[in-house]
Parts: sequence; structure tokens; C-alpha cells
Amino acid sequence: MLSDWLTAHGLYRYVMVFDQLNFRVFCSALMSFATVVVLGPRVIGWLRRKKIGDRPEFDHAEINDKMKGKANTPTMGGILIGGSMLASILLFADLGNDYVKLAVAVLVWHAGVGGADDWLKLTASSRPGGSRQGLRSWEKLVFQLGIGVIVGVFAYQAGGVGAVEEGGQSLAHAVNLPFQKTYENPSAGVSTGLIFLSPIAYTLFMTLFMAGMSNAVNITDGMDGLATGIAAIVGIGLVVLCLVVGAEPEARQLLVPYVPGAKELAVVAGALGGACLGFLWWNCSPAQVFMGDTGSLCIGGLLGYIAVVIRMEYVLLIMSGVFIWEILTVVIQVGYFRRTGGGRFYKCAPYHHHLHILGWPEQSIVVRFWIMTIVLAGIALASLKLR
Repeated sequence: MLSDWLTAHGLYRYVMVFDQLNFRVFCSALMSFATVVVLGPRVIGWLRRKKIGDRPEFDHAEINDKMKGKANTPTMGGILIGGSMLASILLFADLGNDYVKLAVAVLVWHAGVGGADDWLKLTASSRPGGSRQGLRSWEKLVFQLGIGVIVGVFAYQAGGVGAVEEGGQSLAHAVNLPFQKTYENPSAGVSTGLIFLSPIAYTLFMTLFMAGMSNAVNITDGMDGLATGIAAIVGIGLVVLCLVVGAEPEARQLLVPYVPGAKELAVVAGALGGACLGFLWWNCSPAQVFMGDTGSLCIGGLLGYIAVVIRMEYVLLIMSGVFIWEILTVVIQVGYFRRTGGGRFYKCAPYHHHLHILGWPEQSIVVRFWIMTIVLAGIALASLKLR
């Protein structure tokens, strides 16, 4: 809004660096990180005064014994993550970009649902009857699926504007499979045989990925720094993917779909990575605060949303291998329990608790899962070149 005035007064040269996307991505990540680190003590102190503390309870006595030292640690710290991401996006992203608008909606919606769930859980004892222990599973799922459908519809429409088309189909709607060439070569046209998603299929993809990733991050958030560190690594990986997919020369060079406007989501991914790194400052062992559903749902929802928009679902699944494995172990455990009438496939699910019972120190589990995520992110990014 000020560009004309700044140019007329010879001042534009001092701020023109903000026209450079890479610089805005860096600023977004740095501001998110600094905001969480600086405001952390005040927010943690406020949560303590409000007595918003975690009281972890599991259906396994040994895990309860191991986790008793975490009782009353402030939770709902996800307001730090969500708030810092929102501020960074509003300051450094192009708010005229439809994908950025939808990212803000995803962030605010999931943080709101998670915050309501956390608040109901943590204030149950202070309310008459104290019977409302958070949102019911079906209620939370309705909210997650609902925003997925809404965002999917609008993201599909946004993908049809200015995108490279083949036979009337936008590459923003193309299925991107491993080893598949979107272009015959960097200077040629679009490859034949590409699969394009219908509006219904695209919306279904968006809904499942957003709901699945938000629940996967939520389930993984069970040890000091575990989900936070993994999310930071995946967020940084998504920055690279957004910059590649959103720039036609780079997309053609790597033979992946070019999605106009998607490069602005690099600012969003940068904010996510920076916020998670900043939160790790306070969430590393021994944790001074937990993110709660407020943080885990909005992180997972954004990861799923960005991956679908940039047509990199399979790459996200590789990078988020630990998240995916954690939620799969819960599915396996529940299915085995019901089929056998009470049997357990793992000593405890999700998998990090299984390892804890086997004698692995918590810090070893967390750091090794971080290392695995770094390796998986490297494999995922390298897979772009294998076409």
C-alpha cells in the first residue's frame, strides 16, 4: 500500500528487500522463533497462575509411573505456536494470495478447536459436575473434517487460476506420484497420462490429509520435544518444496507440477518451522510447557494443507514417517485389542511409549526420532530428482 509513496520520496530502496520471497521466508521463520522465545516466560507464567497444568493419565500403570514427574507442567502452550505463526504470516506473506488466506483459516480453526478441547479438559474439575473432559472424539472429528471440506473446495478453485493447463486440466490438480514426470523434459510440454483430480477427489484428499496429519501430530506429542522437533524439521522441508513447486523454472527442472502462487506458502512453512524451533526452547527435556491440542492440531492441519496444495502428498508422507508410524501403532493396537478381546500388540501405544517401557530413556527416543526425521526428509527431497 505504501510502495507508490515510498518510491516518490526515494525511500523504496530501503525496503525493497521485502519484495524478495526468500528474504520474507527467513524473516517469517526468525520472527516466529524470536516471538516464542521472548514471550515464552510470560505465557508459561500466566498458564501457571491459571493452573492450566497437564495431568497425564494412561491405561498403563508403568507409563503413569514414568510420567508422574510431568504432572502440573503447564500445557496449552500451543497458543505461543499459533500466535507467533499468525503474526509472522500476517506481516510477511502476501495476504492477497488465496492460498495464504486459506492457510490462515486452517491455522485459526485448528488452534481454536484444540484450544477448546484443552480448556474443557483442564477446567473440568473447576466446573459444576466436572463431567466435560474435553471435546468428544466425534465432535473433534466433525470440526476437522468440516474445515477440510471447506478449504478443499476453495483451494481447488484457487488452483484453477493461472495454472499451467493440459486439455483443460490444471497442474495444480494433477496427481504427483513417485518417479512420475510431469513434463517430458524441462523444455517440453506436459507428459501424457497424468491423472487429474476432480473437485470431489481433491476435496477428499485435502480433508483426509488435514485430519490425518493433525491427529498424527497430536498422538506423537507425548514426550518432551518429540512432536515439536519433528514438526520443525518437516516444516523446513516444506519450505524447500514450496519454493520449488511455486517457481516454474525450478518445477520444470525437477519435472514436478508447477502451482502458481504456491511459493507464498513458503512463508507459512517458514513460520511453522521457526515457531516449532522456538517452542522447543521451552519444550525440550525437562519441558517447562506442553503445546497441548492447541498446538498439535494447528501444526498437523497446516502440514497436510500445504502438502496437498503443492501436490506433494507422498513427499510429506515420507518426511513425516515418524508421525505416520506413531498413529499407525495406535490403529494396530486398538484393532488388535478389539479382535483379541483385550490383547495388546504393543506394550503401550503410541510407539514411543512402547520403547519407553522397554527401557529406552526418554531423551534417547526423542533424539533418535529427530535423527530419523532428518534422514527421511533427506530421502524425500532427494526423491524429487528421481523421475
